[in-house]
Amino acid sequence: MTDATDSNRQEPATDGGTDRSARLESAGPEINEQFENIRQTRRQRALGWLVGTAALAFVLLQGLAATEFFDDGTEFTWSHFSGRMGDYFPLTDYGGIPFLDVGRYWEFIWANDLIYDSDIGGLLFQFPPSGADLYAFLFQELGMFAIFGEAGITLAMGLVGTILGFPIALLFSILGSERVTPFPINFIFRGIMSFIRAIPAIIWALIFVALVGLGAAAATLAIALNTIGNLGRLFVEELEELEEGPIEAMQMTGANKSQIVFFGMLSQVKTSFIAWTLYIFEINVRAAVTVGVIGAGGLGAVVAAQENFFNFANMMATLIVIFVLIFLVELFSQRLRARLRSDEEKMGWRELIVGMPNRFADSLTK
Repeated sequence: MTDATDSNRQEPATDGGTDRSARLESAGPEINEQFENIRQTRRQRALGWLVGTAALAFVLLQGLAATEFFDDGTEFTWSHFSGRMGDYFPLTDYGGIPFLDVGRYWEFIWANDLIYDSDIGGLLFQFPPSGADLYAFLFQELGMFAIFGEAGITLAMGLVGTILGFPIALLFSILGSERVTPFPINFIFRGIMSFIRAIPAIIWALIFVALVGLGAAAATLAIALNTIGNLGRLFVEELEELEEGPIEAMQMTGANKSQIVFFGMLSQVKTSFIAWTLYIFEINVRAAVTVGVIGAGGLGAVVAAQENFFNFANMMATLIVIFVLIFLVELFSQRLRARLRSDEEKMGWRELIVGMPNRFADSLTK
C-alpha cells in the first residue's frame, strides 16, 4: 500500500516545487494528454519568445550599424554635451548655492510675446472697460488667438488645420469604406489618403510656400492636408469594424444608401470619431511646432531663430512654453474625451485643476 501511494505522489523538484514533468499515474489518459499539451504549449511559447528576442536583437544590431553608431567617425563627446547643457540651463547663485536662472527664461518669454501680446491684450484688459476696444479686439483684430502671442499662433495653426481637414477626411473615409463603395473604386480614396500620409507635413508646407508664401498660412494648409490622410485612415478603420445588425435592419426597411450611411453607420461611430478628431488635434499642434521650424511662424520659428543665433537659453525657454502648450492641449482633449464616455464620472474644470493633487495622492496609495 505504501509503495502504491508513493508511486502516485509527485517527487519534489530541486527548486523546492513539484516536478511537473512526471505523469499523473492516478489520472486518466485524457487528463495526461491535456497536461502534456499544456506543457508542450509552454515550451513552444518560451521558444517563440527566445527566437523573437534574438531576432529583435539582430535587427537592432543592423539598425545601429545603418545609423552609424559603429562608424569610426562617431564619437560621444560627453564633455561637449555637458557644456552645451549648461547653455540650455543657465545657473545663478543665491548665497553661494547655484539655482536654475528661471528669471532669464521669463524675461525672454515676456519680451518676445511668446504667451501674451500686450498690444492686443491692452484692448481687452483695461480699466474702465471700453466697448469700442472690446469690439476692436473681437471683430477688427480678431485677437482670440493672437492675444496669446506665438503660442496662440501655434495653437491656431493646429486647430484650423484640424477643422479644415475634418470634412474632407470624413468624406474620403466614407467613400473609402468597402461597405459604401465597392472595390476597387474605394481603393482610389484609400490610395489618396495613403499618398498624403506618405509625405510629412513639413514637406507639404514647403510645397504650399509657392502658393501662399512663407508663413503660418502655408503651415496651416499643410496640417489640414495631413489631417485628411491621418484622420481619414482612422475613420475608415472604424467604419470597417461596424456591426452589421443596424445596417441590415435599415436595409430591410427600404432605407436608401445615404440614410444607411448617416443613420446606420455614422450614428454608431460618432463618439469614436470625435475622440479620434481630438487625438489628431493634439498631433496637429505638435506638427505646428515642427512646421514652424522652417520659418512658418509660431513657436517653432522662434526655436529655429534662437538656435541659429546660438542663444540656447532662449531656445530652452521657448521649449518650456511648447511643453506647457502641449500639456494643456492634451489635458483639454483627454478630459473632453472622458466626458464622451458615459461610464466615467463627469468633472468640472475647476474641480479638475484644484483637485488634481488629491487625486494624484489617492492614485499613489492604491
